[in-house]
Amino acid sequence: MSAESRPTFVQSLLAGGVAGTSVDLLFFPIDTIKTRLQSSQGFRAAGGLSGVYKGIGSVVVGSAPGAAAFFSTYDTMKKTLPLPENLAPLKHMISASVGEVAACLVRVPTEVIKTRMQTSTYGALGGSSFAAARLVLTNDGLSGFYRGFGITVMREIPFTSLQFPLYEFLKLQLSRRINRKPLYAHEAAVCGSIAGGVAAALTTPLDVLKTRVMLDLRDPSKEKLPSLLSRFRAIYTAEGPRALFAGVVPRTLWISAGGAWAVHGLIGI
Repeated sequence: MSAESRPTFVQSLLAGGVAGTSVDLLFFPIDTIKTRLQSSQGFRAAGGLSGVYKGIGSVVVGSAPGAAAFFSTYDTMKKTLPLPENLAPLKHMISASVGEVAACLVRVPTEVIKTRMQTSTYGALGGSSFAAARLVLTNDGLSGFYRGFGITVMREIPFTSLQFPLYEFLKLQLSRRINRKPLYAHEAAVCGSIAGGVAAALTTPLDVLKTRVMLDLRDPSKEKLPSLLSRFRAIYTAEGPRALFAGVVPRTLWISAGGAWAVHGLIGI
């Protein structure tokens, strides 16, 4: 692809927002099922198959800014990092990691609200995303919106460090095999789907930890909350290793589908 045809910063920003919102809205029910499978109270107690669109309001508000922040940062970093072509995978990993940190500043507050809405954490008091947001602010202050920020970053950086280099690698190998560049849309979409699915499956334990942290309503100013390692050990000991991969099927399915849609549409050009 020539430099003249590369998307501009504004184009990446807008495309990232549109694609991210589309994917999140389309596959929201699958994400709800995944979150309920990962919750400590169990799938049925968390809502089962009913009300699978609970919390979608927070996605409407936060998805576009979060996706735009990621893709514009990723695209800019990938273009400007002074690394040679033979270090392209490293460039993609660094770009994706920086992009995720930027996105998490927007994404985590909406993720906290969404996760608690999906599992009916606040019961009747949290009848809407706005009501849930007010409860977070009342009970925990502004810091409550960033409950789980650390583990979210810890999940996203390995995820994107796997997804985007693998995506670029698969595109390169496919281009060489068929001796054609650029790839057609459906070909790049398949690469995005495979890369997203592999990364999603491998990082599921971190996603489980993220869900448990965000659903923990204990006040850290009154009692010391367990460390991530302690939570990991507790889940493994009390619930078994399978619990660390709870929701792996829906997580892999929706991220594979989303990877085919969003990743190709924005970066696979």
